Amino acid sequence: MTQTQPLIVGVLALQGAYDAHVKTLTALGATPRLVRLPQDLDGLDGLIMPGGESTTMLKFLERNGFFSILQTWVRTIPTFGTCAGAILLATHVEHPPQRSLAALDITVERNAYGRQIDSTILTAPTSLPGGPLEMVFIRAPRIRLTGPGVETLATRDGFPTLVRSGHLMAATFHPELSNDSRVHQLFLNLVRDHKAASMKEPK
Repeated sequence: MTQTQPLIVGVLALQGAYDAHVKTLTALGATPRLVRLPQDLDGLDGLIMPGGESTTMLKFLERNGFFSILQTWVRTIPTFGTCAGAILLATHVEHPPQRSLAALDITVERNAYGRQIDSTILTAPTSLPGGPLEMVFIRAPRIRLTGPGVETLATRDGFPTLVRSGHLMAATFHPELSNDSRVHQLFLNLVRDHKAASMKEPK
């Protein structure tokens, strides 16, 4: 019986707390790779775009044609955006409007829950197995609208906080700051299933 190769998952390391994602991925048996340049995307099975400041990330992405390369890349490869990463994935960004990769059919309001001082940790029901989910919010955006193909897996005050659509996922909270690794495991399962399906496709 052949041993399954570890998934190679990139973590966009332009700005923000990407190290915590690396630690969680490693603990779950994946092989993380920091992504700072377009060529770092080569050979990845999936990508996590972490929290931070979405406008600052955009400035970095505008170098070396990275934005357009990433915009094409996320349309076919599993990608998970958390907090600022969710903003980058969204088709529509409000409060104020800004450029995005426009890959995931959601409308996101930036800083919808207030400033840093309004950050909070909540435990709420989720459709993920294993009971209520701990969610760490830091200057969190809010998903105001979702498209018909987007599945909501957790909510806050009636608004989605964790969503999935095909090979894309987004969270308005920071799963990497929780001891609960179910969200990362969900993404790794998605990546693994996508990779397996791709290998079965006729060449």
